[in-house]
Amino acid sequence: MKTFAFVTAGALAVGLATSAFAAGGGDTPPKPTKTMTECKTGEVWDEKTKTCLKKEARALTDDQRYGAVRELAYAGEYDRAIAMIDSAQDQTAPRMLTYRGFTARKLGKMDAAMAFYQSALEADPDFILARSYMGQGLMAAGDLAGALAQLREIEARGGRETWAYAALDQALRGIPTNY
Repeated sequence: MKTFAFVTAGALAVGLATSAFAAGGGDTPPKPTKTMTECKTGEVWDEKTKTCLKKEARALTDDQRYGAVRELAYAGEYDRAIAMIDSAQDQTAPRMLTYRGFTARKLGKMDAAMAFYQSALEADPDFILARSYMGQGLMAAGDLAGALAQLREIEARGGRETWAYAALDQALRGIPTNY
């Protein structure tokens, strides 16, 4: 018998509000920053210099690039997000692999997406954001059991109160997401 994990509206709100980068939790979808509103394609807003820097600039860190990747991916700017990932110094970081998977999934390349998520999880089995996105991809492909297994893994790895858990739980309950 298949069971579903349900959260109350209050728990969902807590999960959505939780900012949990620990264990790959991610946080709520990013709000547009000056990277989206002022910078040209291939640039990232740098708070230090208060300017847009080319994505390859040495002054940019992978943390800054990752922030831009998330922002661009959530805005549906998948090609720009991929180009930003390509500029990262650590191409094998689970967070970069996860967003390669995210963009591949959103572009309808499910096999590639699953391979990227799997690579992220091989590098860090506790990276629950990869598990959440993988589960959402499995849901979209009709693999309810696989998606539920990812939700259980997130919970088993201490991620029940994270946005990653809440987003996958929401998808499992049939609530539309853009994640």
